[in-house]
Amino acid sequence: MARMIAVIDYKAGNLASVARALRHLGHECRVTHDPDEIRRADRIVFPGVGAAEKAMADLRALGLDEVLREACRAGTPLLGICLGTQIIFEHSEEGGVDCLGLLPGVVRRFPSPLFDGDVRLKIPHMGWNTVRWRKTHPVFAGMDPGAAFYFVHSYYPDPADPDLVVGETDYGRTFAAAVARGRLVAVQFHPEKSGRPGLRILDNFCRWG
Repeated sequence: MARMIAVIDYKAGNLASVARALRHLGHECRVTHDPDEIRRADRIVFPGVGAAEKAMADLRALGLDEVLREACRAGTPLLGICLGTQIIFEHSEEGGVDCLGLLPGVVRRFPSPLFDGDVRLKIPHMGWNTVRWRKTHPVFAGMDPGAAFYFVHSYYPDPADPDLVVGETDYGRTFAAAVARGRLVAVQFHPEKSGRPGLRILDNFCRWG
């Protein structure tokens, strides 16, 4: 029987491109904000582009904050992407908002000015960067060490437990680009916009377990 993959619709951007990438890989999915449908899903993709404060307000208004906590407790495979990664932590400096608290840690803003040596870096961090993989994980299996991924963000996750970090990236400072605990995995970059390596991650997630 085909697995049902729910792509959470909480009024954040980038949902269509994630769903399109999953379908391109042959994985049928549903973009949905129906709590019961999400509860029945075999796995959940939690994408998003936007601001943490509004995202949390929309999640609460739709009743999806508790649905995500339930799914995490139940061990449903869950993939966070970009904003979806940031708001799985406890708190975000963007709007000073409390988030889902699925993982311990906070989301911090890149300091301004931000330098790499003598070069002043632009914020948001936008473009292609490599990820240094610190440990193996089924969702990141088969990654070429030189593969680059597409980032667009002004804030970055700062996990309270360093053991959560699967991959890290340097942009003026080192930050967590991929985190995992149990059946929860999340990436700060956009796999759906990262070509073949990103599609490999999405495919790995859909086949995981």
